[in-house]
Amino acid sequence: MAFDNIRLEKGLYSTSKGFTASLEELDPSENYIGTDFEGLDAYQRQLKRFDIKVSGSGSDSVSKFFQTADSAALFPEYISRAVQQGLEEADILPKIIATTTNIDSLDYRAIESVPEQEDKELAAVAEGAKIPETTVKTKDKLTKLHKRGRMLVASYEAIKFQKLDLFTVTLRQIGAYIARTQLADALAAISENEGTEKIQLSGKVGYENLVALWDKLSPYKLTAIVASSSAVADMLGITEFKDSNAGQNFHGTGRMITPFGAEVLKAGNLTGKVLYAIDSSAALEKVQAGGVVTEYDKIIDRQLERAAITATAGFSPIFSDAAKMLTLTD
Repeated sequence: MAFDNIRLEKGLYSTSKGFTASLEELDPSENYIGTDFEGLDAYQRQLKRFDIKVSGSGSDSVSKFFQTADSAALFPEYISRAVQQGLEEADILPKIIATTTNIDSLDYRAIESVPEQEDKELAAVAEGAKIPETTVKTKDKLTKLHKRGRMLVASYEAIKFQKLDLFTVTLRQIGAYIARTQLADALAAISENEGTEKIQLSGKVGYENLVALWDKLSPYKLTAIVASSSAVADMLGITEFKDSNAGQNFHGTGRMITPFGAEVLKAGNLTGKVLYAIDSSAALEKVQAGGVVTEYDKIIDRQLERAAITATAGFSPIFSDAAKMLTLTD
C-alpha cells in the first residue's frame, strides 16, 4: 500500500498544519475509500503499517514505537492524541462556549457587544424613522492566551516495557488537568469582564435565588449553570429539583437539570458558594493556538525527561451580559 513507502520525520511536526494534516497530504484518506483502510486517518494507517496496537488487552509496549526511526516519529502524535482524549472526556467547555477560533499566533483581538436595555427590545419602527442599532466593536485589549500543560518526567528505560493502554491512562489524566485549568480560565474571563453582573446574597442556594438569576439573564436563555461543589450540594436539596424526571436523570446519568432546562456543571476549582448563569450561544469565545502540543524532538530522541505537553488557549466574552455571577455568603 502507498502508506508503506512514506518516510516519517520530525519535519512533519514543525509545519503550521500539524503532524496528522501534513501526513494526510502525503497519504490522502480519500484514496482508501472502498478498501479495508476506509475510516482510518493517515496516522492510524501508519500504526497499521508498523503493527502497533495502542489499546486493548493486546496492546503493545512503549518500545514498539522505537523499533525503527520511522515508527519512533509516531510516538509524539500518540501522546498528543491520548492527552486530547483525556481533555475531551473531562471537558465541559463545549457546553458553555459559543464558538471556537483557531489562530496561528499568540496575538488576537476579539469582538464584543455591550447592548443597553433598549437595544434588546425590537420596538416598532415608524416609516422613515431610524432603525435601532446593535454595536459590535473590536476590544481594546488583546485576548490573553494561557499555555497550560504538564511536564512528562520519565526515562525511556523506565517505561519502555509498559503497555501502551496503561501509559494512556496517565496521559489522559494530563488532558483532564488541562481541561480543568481551561475551565478556570473561562470562568475568570467572565468574572473579570466589566459587563458581567455580579450578584451577592447570603444563605444557601435556594429556588428563589435561581429564579432571580434566570430572570436577570433575560432576554438570553439560561442554558448552563456552572457551580462550585458547595453550591451544587445546596441545589440537590432544593425541593423543586426533586421531581421524578429530574431525579431519574441525575441517578441514571449523574447529570443534573434545573427546572429551567439548564444543565448544572460542577467546577471543582471554585471555592465557596459560587454560580455562573450562562447562555452558551452568546457568552464566550474560545481562542486557541493549535491543539495539544508535545516536544516532539525530545520524545522522538527518547529524551522523555522533562518533555512538555501543552495546550494554549484564551477566552473572551462576546455579549457582555450573557452571563451572570452569583456569590452566596453565610
